[in-house]
Amino acid sequence: MMEASLDSNELDHVLIIEDDDRLASLTRDYLEANGFKVTVEADGARGVERIVDLQPDLVILDLMLPGEDGLSICRRARPDYAGPILMLTARTDDMDQVLGLEMGADDYVPKPVQPRVLLARMRALMRRSEASESAGGEVRLTFNNLEIDSATREAWLEGERIDLTSAEFDLLWLLASHAGRVLTREEIFSQLRGIKYDGQDRSIDVRVSRIRPKIGDDPNQPHRIKTVRSKGYLFVKDG
Repeated sequence: MMEASLDSNELDHVLIIEDDDRLASLTRDYLEANGFKVTVEADGARGVERIVDLQPDLVILDLMLPGEDGLSICRRARPDYAGPILMLTARTDDMDQVLGLEMGADDYVPKPVQPRVLLARMRALMRRSEASESAGGEVRLTFNNLEIDSATREAWLEGERIDLTSAEFDLLWLLASHAGRVLTREEIFSQLRGIKYDGQDRSIDVRVSRIRPKIGDDPNQPHRIKTVRSKGYLFVKDG
């Protein structure tokens, strides 16, 4: 059963890269019924080209594809595409999920795909940038040589722009805007993904490990984003 569109803009464009014709067709029909414009691409070899050329509002990317796999597509598309990438992965393969995040995916949904779950994850990803652009209060944070701007969704280290995925920026902004306070994984999951932390998901840890070197933090002895054992993460204020 299709569910009526709630808050999706009908102009939001979703690119589905999926070689399973039945799944792609069902997903397309469901999303179109919920107010999205949808393009489907079945050939992995054309995946990067389609993402870069179309610049959709969101990409749904299958892991296993003919021509080129989803991990490679995600990695190669990232320098030229800043929008959210939602990866479809095997239900029990945690390594696929971790690798997807390391290649720049913003979130993942396990197969078999539950349409309502997929739609909820998509909306959460697409609301993040809108929320940061419309949020009141401070929009630029400065920590010595690190600057973070929520209006442009950009960050700079020593004046050089940092290459961040949408999900990495969201996490960095969340931690930095709460500098000096430990944020638990439960709080981070609730803020960024709108779901409860299950105690096993490693996506936040993977993103922190990717962010650290980008902001000049030593992964082995971090001074900016510190891990607080059994709790979460602390973004350190300047002294």
